[in-house]
Amino acid sequence: MSEHSLGRAVAVVLAAGCLAAGCAWTRAGSTGLTAASTAKAFSIVALGDSVPRGTNCGCTPYPPLTATGLSKTTGDKVTATNDSVAGYTTKNVLNQLDNNQDVIDHVKKADVVEIEIGANDVAHNSTCGTSVDCYAPKVPTMRENLVSIVRRTQSLASGHRHLVVLLDYWSVWLGGKYAANKGQAYVAAAEEMTDRVDSAIHSTALKTGSAYVDLRAAFKGPSYSYDETHYLSNDGDHPNAAGHRKIATATGAVIEKALHI
Repeated sequence: MSEHSLGRAVAVVLAAGCLAAGCAWTRAGSTGLTAASTAKAFSIVALGDSVPRGTNCGCTPYPPLTATGLSKTTGDKVTATNDSVAGYTTKNVLNQLDNNQDVIDHVKKADVVEIEIGANDVAHNSTCGTSVDCYAPKVPTMRENLVSIVRRTQSLASGHRHLVVLLDYWSVWLGGKYAANKGQAYVAAAEEMTDRVDSAIHSTALKTGSAYVDLRAAFKGPSYSYDETHYLSNDGDHPNAAGHRKIATATGAVIEKALHI
């Protein structure tokens, strides 16, 4: 992403609370699934950068959109607390989880934690330009910090079952036509750095038992070949309203699958 930051993160915690409480789910005719027990309240906490924050959109960002969608799916009251901060890196989020008491309390009580972070760790800059070799050494540290972030959220929720959801990026720098306008060298470097960051996020999800949302596929198709411009705001860096709806839909589907709703 650019120096203005990009945002993302996630530990999403929702119906896990119902699963932990032993709720039974039954099919109610053609209307879908309903809880056999009394409807409950579940909470989502979002951590990350300017993507989950909703920077440059002027719209409802994906964390509360995800909660709204899950409320409709489960019939329960799902709320979202958005603790993401524009410009944050993995180091900043780790510091939040160690020192910000409000964030610590939110995560302790959460059923789902959505985490989207890492793009700003490798933010495009004039010193490195389009040299992948210049940015690449930052990725291992980003991954190490992300593992620590997930482990920290898991320790905070000790004794309370919750789901951590990690979201990746369609591009860690500019995307779509905005990247193309920078030239082929920029496009190639952006794609390579996105590969490396997303691979680090995916491997962290596998290592920590977290759910994973492939936003690159959501925005660019299964082969990553579609032009995602229509999901981007006018800075070419952050999602527009359609982009946030797309993220919420993809994230909600992953949560439902992970929790067998």
